Amino acid sequence: MAVMGSILEAIGNTPLVNLERLVKHWKIEGRILAKLDNLNPSGSKKDRIALGMIRSAERKGLLRRGQTVIEETSGNTGNGLALVCALLGYPFIAVMSKGNSIERVRVSNAFGAKVVRVDQAPGSKSGEVSAADLDLVIKETERLTKELGAFCVGQFHNADNATAQETTGDEMWEQSEGKIDAIADFVGTGGGFVGIATAMRRHDPKTRCYLIEPANAPYYSGEKPKEEAGHHIQGGGYAREVPFLDRSLITGCVSVSDEEAIESARLLSSVEGIFCGFSAGANVAAARKLLEGTEKGKTVAVVICDSGFKYLSTDLYPLKD
Repeated sequence: MAVMGSILEAIGNTPLVNLERLVKHWKIEGRILAKLDNLNPSGSKKDRIALGMIRSAERKGLLRRGQTVIEETSGNTGNGLALVCALLGYPFIAVMSKGNSIERVRVSNAFGAKVVRVDQAPGSKSGEVSAADLDLVIKETERLTKELGAFCVGQFHNADNATAQETTGDEMWEQSEGKIDAIADFVGTGGGFVGIATAMRRHDPKTRCYLIEPANAPYYSGEKPKEEAGHHIQGGGYAREVPFLDRSLITGCVSVSDEEAIESARLLSSVEGIFCGFSAGANVAAARKLLEGTEKGKTVAVVICDSGFKYLSTDLYPLKD
């Protein structure tokens, strides 16, 4: 491998791993292939969209040299943008809810970013970010954008989010030699699902694409959110329409509970040696459900969204005697 000009060249081209030990542990038929995007430089899949959206904004003339960049984030996109902006010379402000893990704040700070933490909505629980919490973050981001004359990246509305993640799907296809029957991805901004599904369908129109939602906060499945729609799976599942999520790409929806996501994340660490967060656990839990049902004996591909190091202050990995 040649010497890289900067850490930005290390974004993407992450490994694809066969989770055969976990499949054997669960005694199910088929394969789960895991794309290790937790190995990106800032520790998550969002490095891809951070670089993609900033570079696109530069090409389109939307971002001036030295202009402040701002973004509403659950943490990972903020971490990725903090890294990218540090390398490209843009001051960066991440706006996030106090319900998100403190590690994500510290990672952005480490890259030189300012983090504005927004109080949660009345009744919200720490460690669970609701749609009401997200609305408060968006409102504060809009206020700061206008006040500072900043460039707001807007991951929830920016189609470059999905375009950047088509690279994930293309890499998965090439690494598996085209031997993927289905993909499953947790609903956050929708960029990961749309990008990977678009790439997969380009390679094989028959690829089945499943959208994963928290059991407490379904939306695309048509089910009604629970009365208390909070959940632990940080980074998505807000029980609302995602602006650029193309429903025609959705083969079906899979619901995953907090307990299923947590169990799978812990097993990924202890059985496969893959240290990850809640959403990666949700992805693998959904793949298990698919292999136990409609995709029995098939190959399901998922993304390991981020690193477990971002959740050490949560109950995901408690201390043991």
